[in-house]
Amino acid sequence: MKITLQVQSLACCLFFIPSVLFAQSAREEIHNNIKLTASNYVDYTNIQPSADYKLTPSPKGYEPFYINHYSRHGSRWLINGSQYTDVIETLQRANKYNKLTDKGIETLEKLREFHTTCIDRLGELTSVGERQHHGIAKRMTEHFPEVFNKNAYVDARSTVVIRCILSMEAECEEFAAFNKNIRIHNDVSESFQWYLNAHHPQVIRDATSKSHEIVDAYAMKLVHPERLCSVLFNDPQYVSNNINAVFFTRRLFDVASNMQSHDTNISFYDLFTEEECYDLWRLKNIDWYLRYAGAPATGSMAPYSQDKLLTNFIETADTIVSKKDFNGATLRFGHETVVLPLSCILELGNCNAQIENLYELDQHWANYRIFAMACNIQLIYYRPTKGNGDILVKALLNEKEVTLPVKTDSYPYYKWNDLREYYINKLDKYHESTK
Repeated sequence: MKITLQVQSLACCLFFIPSVLFAQSAREEIHNNIKLTASNYVDYTNIQPSADYKLTPSPKGYEPFYINHYSRHGSRWLINGSQYTDVIETLQRANKYNKLTDKGIETLEKLREFHTTCIDRLGELTSVGERQHHGIAKRMTEHFPEVFNKNAYVDARSTVVIRCILSMEAECEEFAAFNKNIRIHNDVSESFQWYLNAHHPQVIRDATSKSHEIVDAYAMKLVHPERLCSVLFNDPQYVSNNINAVFFTRRLFDVASNMQSHDTNISFYDLFTEEECYDLWRLKNIDWYLRYAGAPATGSMAPYSQDKLLTNFIETADTIVSKKDFNGATLRFGHETVVLPLSCILELGNCNAQIENLYELDQHWANYRIFAMACNIQLIYYRPTKGNGDILVKALLNEKEVTLPVKTDSYPYYKWNDLREYYINKLDKYHESTK
């Protein structure tokens, strides 16, 4: 079933979008920092705001009092052991028959050396990932001290995955360091995975099943393994007879991409040209867009996999915004497969862009801007310092201000009641259409 639930958000807010959001194209950004081609493996420090980035000051007569939040875990080892071993075993077999070049032998040795650090650590948080969350939380206390001072209350919950739990703990350590009187409640349980790590299997399965054939077709256009194989192997016929060169290239690029998750001087980016990195990223960009974003080619429905999480955001805020003496935060820690569709259903900036021509997707939508390691969504709530008045909210995607899908005359601030009504109507239309 294809359901069209489009919005007017970008049109009604375009006047208020800061020009800095369109300062560089993906090609320019990647030319300046090749690590951005890592897609969901990008180290958060490669996308976080620069030191000179300034948030808009609080509106006159207002102060922040609450943060409604969802974050991905920090940098990690690769999850699937075969991502390492497929490459190592391919090179080892070739080496057995003397089919590797000197560079191939060097690459095999570097892979073996690094692989020893992966034993019993697949999917676990790295020290890089821990630091990312310490940094994010410290900046939260610096930017919004009113939220975390006095007798603030932080409710922090995580999926049951250890890398998410440790990411949560890293942030909470910073809050405790900022304010010795802060009250922090940590919780990890299967009982609330229905909204923290929900995927609506049918919605995501439908998008994924449609995406496979499309991605395979684009792989033939965007993955060109011949040069790389000539660098690593000394016998083209051996490669042709024994190696799936496209699969091997993509696997090796996964390893190269994720090395930025570790404190190591081992790197494999030198094996690829900038153009090869760019095209391999374009393929990943298409894949993620089709499976988890608002891609017309897969029905534009994937963002609705997070309808329960959006409902939780709204209902949690409802219990807090009327409390005049409350300050604190609701923190949720999970995965990029939630952050991406959540950013789309929330319509943050251009996250939910509808792009028909996937070959030109890179000109309009870039996955690394949304879900690097430790990516996060923060809705910051403001109330009048005196008397009564509208509750205002602004959105941060990876600590940068972004537009929201309702009208405002004071960007980046929006009336919470307007935004709440918009999202409730959006969810109501979706639920009605799926009956």
